[in-house]
Amino acid sequence: MELPRFDGSRRSPLKPAFLITIDTEGDNMWSHPQTITTENAKYLARFQTLCERFGFKPTYLTDYEMAMCPVYREFANDACKRGAAEIGMHLHAWNSPPIVPLTDDDFRYGTYLIEYSTPLMREKILTLTRLLEEHFQMSPVSHRAGRWAFNEIYARLLVEFGYSVDCSVAPKVDYRSYLGDPHGKGGTDYTHFPDLPYFLSLENIAAAGDSPLLELPVTIMDLRPGWARGINRKSLPGKIVNRLRPAVAWLRPTGKNLPAMLRVVRRAAAEKRPYVEFMLHSSEFMPGGSPTFPGEREIETLYAHLEELFAFSSRHFSGATLAEYRGR
Repeated sequence: MELPRFDGSRRSPLKPAFLITIDTEGDNMWSHPQTITTENAKYLARFQTLCERFGFKPTYLTDYEMAMCPVYREFANDACKRGAAEIGMHLHAWNSPPIVPLTDDDFRYGTYLIEYSTPLMREKILTLTRLLEEHFQMSPVSHRAGRWAFNEIYARLLVEFGYSVDCSVAPKVDYRSYLGDPHGKGGTDYTHFPDLPYFLSLENIAAAGDSPLLELPVTIMDLRPGWARGINRKSLPGKIVNRLRPAVAWLRPTGKNLPAMLRVVRRAAAEKRPYVEFMLHSSEFMPGGSPTFPGEREIETLYAHLEELFAFSSRHFSGATLAEYRGR
């Protein structure tokens, strides 16, 4: 029996969209744990409740260990059945079966999927896609690459398995210095990629094409004043300017960047952008689940910032999952 796919075409709000993408993965993956736990699943209900209060709908981009977590499955199935969330796919190659070692310690290095052979990439995508179908009774259509590593082979495989929305592109960010395999070439360079939605080319993911895969780049802006953008960022004046106004401002909370996030939303609204895309990791809602929010105090600061950000954003944007946005 063919499983239903997410389809938001029947409910398309008139305002531009506030897209919430959550990389839904194990606890504190920044520490490269050899044994991955999923305690953060218990902390997602508070965030979901906050989103629903403002009419926002998270897309939980789910990796292998969370798909195997009963607590998360119960939470996510309930939210999806109520039309309040979407499940997408997020693949960490080093722990997503089938497990075939690429280095002497893939867990330590966090190897990229794009570093494996094409047949093994296909098997890993197939396995996780089928697992999501089994546990959530739908076929996922939305995706973000683990550690932001994406290429043309990966894009073609997503289309092969019926994915129609990707959000792996991080405009203005170069991940080549972030290694997976220590003998590899690092991550993807998104420096010159588009920062607005486009149907990507399967021959060149940085360019628009005629594929069915809609790219929704995460929202990243350069908030520096015009005169400052020509300053060498490595010079003393450049370092001062970058400290006050970083060259890249994400719609991604750090506990210290609320003013920058509000400026991003304000500029997006003024520029009449079709959407803004927020991102965070599921473990960042749990005390000790990330280096960014190590304790209860930091979590409460996070939620205070989310309250203000969501209240302001709801004046200009309306909630949608990635599939619902694609349905427009």
